[in-house]
Amino acid sequence: MGVRTYRSTRRWWHPGRTVVLGAALALAAGPAALAAPVAPTPSGSAAPAPNGTASTGARGEELFRQNCASCHGQQGQGSQRGPSLVGVGPASADFQLSTGRMPIAGEIPQPRRGEPVFSAEEIAALVDHVASFGGGPQIPRVQPGSLTAGRALYAANCAPCHGAAGTGAPLTNGWIAPPLYDATPVQVAEAIRVGPGLMPVFPSQVLTDEQVNDLTTYVRRLRAEHLDRGGNPLGRLGPLAEGLVAWIVALGLLVAAARWLGQRAGE
Repeated sequence: MGVRTYRSTRRWWHPGRTVVLGAALALAAGPAALAAPVAPTPSGSAAPAPNGTASTGARGEELFRQNCASCHGQQGQGSQRGPSLVGVGPASADFQLSTGRMPIAGEIPQPRRGEPVFSAEEIAALVDHVASFGGGPQIPRVQPGSLTAGRALYAANCAPCHGAAGTGAPLTNGWIAPPLYDATPVQVAEAIRVGPGLMPVFPSQVLTDEQVNDLTTYVRRLRAEHLDRGGNPLGRLGPLAEGLVAWIVALGLLVAAARWLGQRAGE
């Protein structure tokens, strides 16, 4: 969906990658690498806060040191194994961690969506720690938007890569624009603002917060339409199950009609 290009200098993943501005909501991430996850230490191992619970700041620093610093540096300054995290911001960190794209064991071109490695509390602590490096967009506050406006925005900016139904599609060099059905509204908004992988960055000067709300509302509708495309979903077994049931019902009706006509003819 390219319109114009620029080179990002504040990315969660590998620096120096050229991204396409004006493309779709490519929620695929393209980070360089984080270290293979280390089993989180017991919650009581972090320095206790005055109320007796582990300090969020200390917990985030501990998790970062165990799982991220070997690639991104103790202060997030980056290394030969991973890019700098200074300036990527909370939205980028939350997107990568909440979609399970980070951490990864080694550098791969496009980490795919998976189950998050960390709990919600651990993700929040890590996000706060990355935010302490400074800069970058905040996690968006998503509100309900206009479905009509969202449809128009999606058709103009997203459908060329993700498809009209949000099913995703192959891009270049083995990259893909992933399906959008598993993305939460916040993750959609985060991707718009930070531009993971080949995803373009859409700052507020390009798409306002209101327009982001419109887009997240429409993407949510695409998810609903994907789950129930009409008729009885039959446990969401797919069109094959629906077609089989339809044939069985139709044949049953034909047999019943034939028997009824035979009985009438014999009277």
